[in-house]
This record gives sequence, C-alpha cells and structure tokens, in this order.
Amino acid sequence: MNAVTDPALTRAPAPPAAAPMELVCPAGSLPALKTAVDHGADCVYLGFRDATNARNFAGLNFDQAAIETGIRYAHDRGRKVFVALNTYPQAAKAELWQRALDRAAHSGVDAVILADPGLMAYAVRHQPQLRLHLSVQGSATNYEALDFYHQHFGIARAVLPRVLSMLQVQQVIARSKVEIEVFGFGSLCVMVEGRCALSSYVTGEAPNTNGVCSPPKAVRWVETPQGRESRLNGVLIDRYAPGENAGYPTLCKGRFDVADDKNYYAIEEPTSLNTLSLLPELMAMGVRAIKIEGRQRSPAYVAQVTKVWRAAIDSCRRQPQGYTAKPDWLRDLDKLAEGQQHTLGAYHRPWK
Repeated sequence: MNAVTDPALTRAPAPPAAAPMELVCPAGSLPALKTAVDHGADCVYLGFRDATNARNFAGLNFDQAAIETGIRYAHDRGRKVFVALNTYPQAAKAELWQRALDRAAHSGVDAVILADPGLMAYAVRHQPQLRLHLSVQGSATNYEALDFYHQHFGIARAVLPRVLSMLQVQQVIARSKVEIEVFGFGSLCVMVEGRCALSSYVTGEAPNTNGVCSPPKAVRWVETPQGRESRLNGVLIDRYAPGENAGYPTLCKGRFDVADDKNYYAIEEPTSLNTLSLLPELMAMGVRAIKIEGRQRSPAYVAQVTKVWRAAIDSCRRQPQGYTAKPDWLRDLDKLAEGQQHTLGAYHRPWK
C-alpha cells in the first residue's frame, strides 16, 4: 500500500506530540542494555535467543536471567524495555512465538513489538494488558493500515518503514490514531521491511521467518590469491583487497560484475541513515520516538550513538529554532556508519 497524499496536509505541520520525543536504543546483550540506559536512552529494545526476533545471531539476545536483570536495571532508572517478536510465526511451530509473547508479558516488559496479525490476536486474547507496538516488519506505510491494526488489535505505536518521505510521514501522523516511531540512525535496507525474501534464494532462510538475513552457518571467509572472499552458502558475495574493511556478507550489499565489466554494489551501497539534521522537523510534526538500529552492534557502538542522539534531542527540545546538527556529532556517527558515510535515505526527495 502506498502512502496517501493529500495536498491540504502540506499547508502546516501537525502540532507537537503532547509527550516528549523518546529515544529508543538497541540492546543486543545485557552490557549493551546497561550502556544504552547509562548514556540516556528512554527505552531499549531487545529479543530472545530464538527465531522470534529479526536479529537471531549466536551470542546476541537474552535468556530469562538476563532479561530479568535488564528489566530491573532499566525500570530502577525510570526507563522502558520493549521486546521485539517481529518475525512471522510458521504454522508448524507457532507455539514458539506464543510462548515468547507470554514470557515477555510475565517478565514485565513495557511493550512488545509485533509484525504478525495472528500473534497480535493471540496477545489480545491471552495478554490483554500488554501494550502492543507494530514493528517496521509489518510494512504499514499509510494511516489506513495503522487504523486497521489499531481497531482490531489495539496497536498503540507503529514503527514506520524507511521508505517514506518527510511529507508522507507528516501525512501519516496527521491522520493516525497511534503513536509514530521512526528510524533515526543505522543500517538501511533496500527492501520494504517485512517483505524481503532475497537471502532465501541462497540460504533457504529469510529474515522474516528465521530472524537473520545471512545465517552464520552459511557464512564463510576464504583467503585467496585475489583477496579475502566472503561467501554465503558457497555463493561469492564480495572480495576485499589487503587492508580493506570487510563487511558481513548479505546479498543486497555484495559487489557484483555489472555493465562494462565494472564490479560494484549492484543493489545497495553500504551507508547508514542519519537524520540528525531533520530532528526539528520530526519533532514539530509529532514523531513520538526516534529509533536507533543496531542490536547486532557492540556496546561501544550503542554508547556513542546513544550519547550523540541524547545530546541532539535535548538540544532540539530546548531551542528548536536554533538547533543545528553539530559537526562533531556527525563525525562521531560517520565513524560508526556502514561505509563510514551517511544519507537521509527516502526522507530527502527534493523533486517532490
């Protein structure tokens, strides 16, 4: 579904949200959760150690002891914890997702982030007290879709896919009954979230069902006379020269032979979304929360990104008219960005 366009909505921005904008930061581990909280996150989001979340990597995510400790640490400091159950249950083992939702509710989390309507229906029946957020994996890009989820499942907040322009985000906010959360920083995806099956052509597993684009068991690094090669289930994804930074192999960010015998990023060039410069506009139109991508990244990444965004949001809140993204903020974030460069992505469409 495409975002609805109404020229009348372009005349003035929506009024600011009644509540302050929240900073929602990634927690791929307990140390990352504590780091995010200590550096100013209002909320953290995490996942369990299984296919119910879209960052199902070995060494990441939370067992029961860790989630109990993490929730206690966050709540003692007045912060919120969200659990991402944002993959799609498979019919043969739907109980895995249902048990995960019950587990999240019994642990005392502040919200669960869901993509699947069936799991939402289960939540409404069995855990009616639980606050529900619509995941970016739900691919809802217009207010009619959000109203559907709100009416049928009581969705309180939605994370918008990273395919909308600023005008389209504004229009969704102006018409929607739910809170809106948008991505502020982190890796981009060339696909519409929730609809990517690209990796399944090579590995047989897709992020929306198995929780990871490139399963670690399918990843191989091979040293060759031509350079270090990254392979995914035997398929050559990229080749790196000595000293060149090597990225984790995914099909969409591989380098391939293209026209005129050139070898380049045929689908997507590595770069990170960074919307620091858009913060006053996002705040003015009523965005409820800024989300930072990166549960697969280190606690050091979480610390730096959280620190910068906390300072930026506080600065913009104090003096929105005089706000500018400081050069040192941008430099610090570019050091952590894919390809050490940033973009405004779909938010910036000057021809519209």
